[in-house]
Amino acid sequence: MCSLAVIHEDAHLLVLDKPAGLLCVPGRGDDKQDCLSARAQARWPDALVVHRLDMATSGLVLMARSPAMQRALGDAFARRRVRKRYEAIVDGPMPLSQEWSLIDAPLMADWPNRPMQKIDARDGKPSLTRWRVKRLLPDRDASHLWLEPLTGRSHQLRVHLLSIGHPILGDTLYGSEDVQRRAERLLLHASELEFAHPADGRVLRFESPPPFAGMVSS
Repeated sequence: MCSLAVIHEDAHLLVLDKPAGLLCVPGRGDDKQDCLSARAQARWPDALVVHRLDMATSGLVLMARSPAMQRALGDAFARRRVRKRYEAIVDGPMPLSQEWSLIDAPLMADWPNRPMQKIDARDGKPSLTRWRVKRLLPDRDASHLWLEPLTGRSHQLRVHLLSIGHPILGDTLYGSEDVQRRAERLLLHASELEFAHPADGRVLRFESPPPFAGMVSS
C-alpha cells in the first residue's frame, strides 16, 4: 500500500489528506480494496471512518480512533458542528462578491442512473451549499471557488454547481465532454476542517491547499 499524508494524529483522532482517485472505504471487487481506511488501519488498527469524500475528490478526511470518538465526531457532523470548506474550479466566469451566495436545491438519487444524484423539488432532501469566488481565471474561462456545504448529500457540490450552469472541471459523471477534457481530474478539494475536539473541547482547524496548479486547460 502507498504511504499516507498525515495532517494530524493524536490518541483520539486522525486527519488525513486523501489523494484524488482513492476510495475512502473498500468497494466491491478485489480491485477496490485499496482505500484510505485500509491504509489507515494498516498503521493504526483502531482507525474508524467518520465521513467520506468521493473517490474523485481530494483533501481532508477525519477518522476516529475508538467507537466512542466515532460516535462523538459523527454526532458533530450530524449537528453541523464541523465546518467544512472545499475549493473547486468551475466552468465559466462567476460574479465576484465579498458576500456568500446560497444554492438551495433538494437532492435525491437518480435511480436509473445510479450513483448519480439529481435535483427534485418535490421529493428531494433539503440541500444547501454556500459559495463565493476566490479568483477569476479569465484566460481559462473558469472560476476558482470556495464552497461550504451546509448539508452532506452525496455529490452535493457537483450537482449544485451544475444546476447553476457552472459544472466542476474534470467531472466525468456530470460534466459535458468539454468540461471533462479540460482537466485531468475532478477539480474539487476538501481544503479546511474546523471542529471542537470531543476529548477536551479545544478548537482544531486544519488546512490543505488544493493541488490545482497547472491542471486547467482552456
